[in-house]
Amino acid sequence: MATALQLRQQFLDGERNLGEYYHELLNRCEDVNHRLNCLNVVTSELAEATVAQLHSKLTSGRPKGKLFGLPIIVKDNICLKDHPTTCASRILNGFVPPYNATVIDRLLADDAVIIAKANMDEFAMGSSNENSALGLARNPRDLERAPGGSSGGSAAAVAAGLVPLALGSDTGGSVRQPAAFCGVVGLKPTYGAVSRYGLVAFASSLDQIGPLAADVHSAALLFDVIAGHDSRDSTSAQQSLAGAEENLKAGVRGLKIGLPREYFAAGLDAEIAAAITRVADWLKREGAEIREVALPHTKYAVAAYYVVADAEASSNLARYDGVRYGQRAAAHDLLSMYTETRHAGFGAEVKRRIMLGTYVLSSGYYDAYYAKAMKVRRVIMQEMLEALNAVDLLLTPTTPTTAFKLGEKTEDPLAMYLSDIYTVSANLAGLPAISVPCGVDAAKLPIGAQLIGRPFDEPTLFRAAAVIEASSR
Repeated sequence: MATALQLRQQFLDGERNLGEYYHELLNRCEDVNHRLNCLNVVTSELAEATVAQLHSKLTSGRPKGKLFGLPIIVKDNICLKDHPTTCASRILNGFVPPYNATVIDRLLADDAVIIAKANMDEFAMGSSNENSALGLARNPRDLERAPGGSSGGSAAAVAAGLVPLALGSDTGGSVRQPAAFCGVVGLKPTYGAVSRYGLVAFASSLDQIGPLAADVHSAALLFDVIAGHDSRDSTSAQQSLAGAEENLKAGVRGLKIGLPREYFAAGLDAEIAAAITRVADWLKREGAEIREVALPHTKYAVAAYYVVADAEASSNLARYDGVRYGQRAAAHDLLSMYTETRHAGFGAEVKRRIMLGTYVLSSGYYDAYYAKAMKVRRVIMQEMLEALNAVDLLLTPTTPTTAFKLGEKTEDPLAMYLSDIYTVSANLAGLPAISVPCGVDAAKLPIGAQLIGRPFDEPTLFRAAAVIEASSR
């Protein structure tokens, strides 16, 4: 498949006809979805209307956007006006938002074409895309394996070559982990760099919308379009952001890159450890200085993350009671309507996290769990920022294993939670992080390398990711 840049240029040069391309692409959605179940909604009418507008713009000579004609799939927890937003949950059955998320407005303003909404773990809670009320998604690299979660549908669609670009959301690694499992590029931006307006909240202090793409340049292009201050999001940063795309060829000469020793301990697959060592050698060969660094509180990150995330989830999901959104259970009184709606509407993983979150916020256990987890979060953030004062980037594995088999971890929630062991720290600290493919294991399954950077320094992440991408070819 052509890269995003190549495809855009083909449309502009008239080498490829927009109408014919989208006729074939929308037909292909059905075939790909039959194999992967990676799409919840195909937005054919919106895509066709957008293509008609773009065709008019093409023939009129008006200015063209950075994403002119490029097909994009968005995760189904991002609001798209007049189209269902399900969050892969029964409780939102029938909900159609009357507005666009800010990222949607920015995509359309830059002439992108939204063709579908992607399958996901229910309310973005999961690491395998098996917690979807609309059925599990599959990994195009091996149909018996998970595509990762919770943005597994978005990653699978890109890896299958259906689209060059997609959007996911990352609360504890939900863009980077599926990117690593499917062999694509995935970015979790700095907290506040991308507006969350119109993103259905899971854990508000951790959630970020991020791009998934077939290559580093495409991911940088998409990030530049969606990033920037938004007055409709009170957590949106009022900070100017350097262009990520324009610095891609700057290389890594002179950069200091840290290898946190705690990320290479027991539990890491030997083939992944070897792959990350090779990546360090590639970066060193291109002029970077590689140093070992220490992040001793990393071992507490998963525990702190699941306390904080579940506490926020229990609060955010209280609004789904049958009164304001989606489905409502028939009942003889108000309390029964609440309880029966939530009982029927939420899946097992969401219920588990609501109960855990409610428990850690309860008056008898708040100090013992939630307050302590927030202190740990602060320590982890300070520790990572201090490390990033000494080095420009941190290099780690994205995941401890390559894509696991469907059903392999569904009966063991703790084992599933540990899939995010290398990604959650960046969310707790609000730092940007990117996963880039760096090879395959003996079973030909993709391996992801993760780079973590300083706040709002996404351009340096993309510079180093571009070197890794070029070296791995």
